[in-house]
Amino acid sequence: MATPRTAVVHRFTVENARPALGIQRGEVAERHAVGQYGAHHLGNRGAARQVHQRPARHAAPLIDIRLAQMEPTDLRGIPFRDGRHVVWSVPAALPDQERHGTRGILFLDELTSAVPTVTAAAYQLILDRRLGEYRVPAGWAIFAAGNRQGDRGVTYQMPAPLANRFAHYEIEPDLDDWVAWAHASGVDDRLIAFLRFRPDLLFQFDPARYASAFASPRSWEYANRALAKFADHSELLGEALNACVGAAAGSALRAFLAHIGAIPDLTAIAEGRDADVPRGTELQYAVASALARHIGRLPTSLQAHAAGHALDYARRFPQREIGVMLVMDLQRLLGRPLYELPAFAAWAGDVSDLLSFERS
Repeated sequence: MATPRTAVVHRFTVENARPALGIQRGEVAERHAVGQYGAHHLGNRGAARQVHQRPARHAAPLIDIRLAQMEPTDLRGIPFRDGRHVVWSVPAALPDQERHGTRGILFLDELTSAVPTVTAAAYQLILDRRLGEYRVPAGWAIFAAGNRQGDRGVTYQMPAPLANRFAHYEIEPDLDDWVAWAHASGVDDRLIAFLRFRPDLLFQFDPARYASAFASPRSWEYANRALAKFADHSELLGEALNACVGAAAGSALRAFLAHIGAIPDLTAIAEGRDADVPRGTELQYAVASALARHIGRLPTSLQAHAAGHALDYARRFPQREIGVMLVMDLQRLLGRPLYELPAFAAWAGDVSDLLSFERS
């Protein structure tokens, strides 16, 4: 049987993970535990980790417990004699208000890969927010993640009593989320441009067909490392990419890299000086990705001015969708101040029909 039927959330990441966990409004103790499911190569713990890594005013401490690596006593604790009574020692990994703070995330990873005796030990913790005399602090959310059955991972059928203790969500790959992560993580601009050019290659996993290497958000991170490691060894780069994302995706990336050539002067674009728009579509995607990264590296005092020139440049792309991608990256960088730039109104006027179509 499959993992319990879920409410599909296509973009279950930072922005909608926080409301689901109830952290922002301080209502954690009143909420269900949150269960997140996805294929084993999507990086299912990403939402919890991103909430943990947010700026200080939004961040939440994270305790990461891998249930698949535990025995029942690891979660319940070990009994010892105290006079005429038996007392259970509380595992140090469980949240403690004095040691860990008043609020945070108790993250139970690999839930569907844990043996049934371990998940049974988690029943009381998940439902009642306690284990024996131990109680989860009121400000701590319980967030679990696991792989789906049918995705060629190591999984056990979730018992119905445990499944009924969760609000269930399913995670799916999303290119915009991956691009936002890639920009923040310093991923090669050429790789970001390639996946925007070929979004169908972000995730290519067929559970009915065995493949040791295939394209996924996780394996593209490995491909990024290969690009850096073998930059001066072109004879090795091809096989390294194939080993990360499979032969088809690796070959497509190599062909893309071979054709994009040299991109225009990004400094000239950011300063409003003359710069041509490349003819090739591949190179236009590369310019859009690299320009946003270039502006992000500028001093904060110069970013708005440079973004205004980038907006003017975005209006010149023959394919307006590429300009939209550039502006989306600028919005992630600048936030609402981007909308106040005079150049934004001019660009928005050019693409108003396109944006209206996308909203519908």
